[in-house]
Amino acid sequence: MKSYARILAPLAVAAFLAPALSLFAQSTPATSNEIVTPKVEVFLGYSRLGTFSNDPVDGNRIVGMNGGSASVAYNFNRWIGLVADIGGYDDTQLVLTGSGANEPLTVNSSGRAYTYLFGPRLSYRNTSRFTPFAQVLVGGIHAREVDASDCLGTPDCIALPTQDAFAGAIGGGLDFRLSRHLSLRPVQAEYLMTRFAVDAYGSPGTATTQNDLRLSSGIVFAFGGKPPVPVALTCSIQPATSYPGDLVTVTAVPTNLNPKHHATYTWATTGGTAAGTETTAAISTKDLAPGTYTVTGHVVEGKHPYEQAECTSSFTVQPFEPPTISCSSNPSTVQPGDPATITAQGVSPQNRSLTYSYSATAGTISGNTSTAALNTSSTPPGPITVTCTVVDDLGKTAMNTTTVTVSAPPAPVVPLTHDLCAVSFDRDHRRPDRVDNEAKGCLDNIALDLQREPNSHLVVVGNYATDEQPESGARRTLNVRQYLVNEKGIDPSRIDIRVGTGTGRTASDILVPEGATFDNTGTTPVDATLPLPGEAHRKSHHKAK
Repeated sequence: MKSYARILAPLAVAAFLAPALSLFAQSTPATSNEIVTPKVEVFLGYSRLGTFSNDPVDGNRIVGMNGGSASVAYNFNRWIGLVADIGGYDDTQLVLTGSGANEPLTVNSSGRAYTYLFGPRLSYRNTSRFTPFAQVLVGGIHAREVDASDCLGTPDCIALPTQDAFAGAIGGGLDFRLSRHLSLRPVQAEYLMTRFAVDAYGSPGTATTQNDLRLSSGIVFAFGGKPPVPVALTCSIQPATSYPGDLVTVTAVPTNLNPKHHATYTWATTGGTAAGTETTAAISTKDLAPGTYTVTGHVVEGKHPYEQAECTSSFTVQPFEPPTISCSSNPSTVQPGDPATITAQGVSPQNRSLTYSYSATAGTISGNTSTAALNTSSTPPGPITVTCTVVDDLGKTAMNTTTVTVSAPPAPVVPLTHDLCAVSFDRDHRRPDRVDNEAKGCLDNIALDLQREPNSHLVVVGNYATDEQPESGARRTLNVRQYLVNEKGIDPSRIDIRVGTGTGRTASDILVPEGATFDNTGTTPVDATLPLPGEAHRKSHHKAK
């Protein structure tokens, strides 16, 4: 039963893959309507040799062998090819019957067989991805001796000698094309006939026919046989829309033509007359009624379908129409008194002469060509509607409007104050009003800001902790002012010092540009005439001396 299952294993795999491959082929159609025939196909795959039944057959050495096969097929055309096939197979068990074995005895063995076959192949190539084929192969089979262990109580013995015999195979398979150079062969099934001697135990015997089955599956590599590139033709019409009496030109652009062949062009139209035998044809629309018509171009350079191509394009004949006009202004928003240019573009479908005129709801406008000038002097802010009018020589009129907005004068820009870095006095608990080195770094940057904006001034707001008096905040502002005046040369009149709230031991610094106003809510000024911290002490010290 195991031998029978191994023989049917490739068929089971093929049956499992067939629905999926069929769905894939339907969802992914062939890339060309032309049938591609490769010159050479190389197959590599797994093969199984076995009998048609589960029972051993006298004289048949091919009871069940696994291996691989390879073939090279040369295709003369899409139908007929010539195949050379080789295969190598190996067995791992041997079934012994006859004298010395009351029951069929299966022993471990090691033996190999090689097939070399040659013959024609008939393929059915079509525009789908599936290519079925049938083949008849003849040749020979070489079977090497089979070494069996535990044979009739002997540790080793040669169960079967080396033999050469005639072999022939007839069958077919199915290839599924994955790409132009690669295909999958899910199944190849063949009847394999061999002519080994019946007495296969070293004595001469009479050659008899053994009937076996070879199943294979694998991949196929294709070489050569590029598909012909079909001729293509595209055409375009100018103009696509015309009026009765206009001349319409159709132009064809061919691709993939063979320069060695002569290409012939023909033209046909559903309306008017087409004149031309080359890539360009003229269509006369005289006396055509309004409607849409189709022009067909055809190119032929050979008798094969891929040597012919066709293109179609259409044109529309419409009745005479009134002119149209577009109207725009540049700029669309102006300041009071500034001018604006009005541009009108009138189009006559029949290319008739046009006359322009303009009107405006405010201001004054002048011009009688495709441009006009709008003067907004003494015009109040608001929108002005300009009407552009065009009239053709038949008296047909078209109008369009555009809007020019006169904006109000812009409000003056009010400069705003902005905060600079704040000075902290929390680091020196013994001298909580001293400007330390870190504070000096902040004040150095503030001095640079004051130098860059010479018309600005600085507001310093000294704050104090909840366990301090407001005088602590005042002393901090005086120290900040002292550093900026003495060390950085800032004019003291540019520094406004104030006391803030009890929110911490800091001094806030606010830059007030020219024209800006500082909101002093919640602050009180510090007397700028007070001596700088430490000056009174130094003066009394000098006086005592």
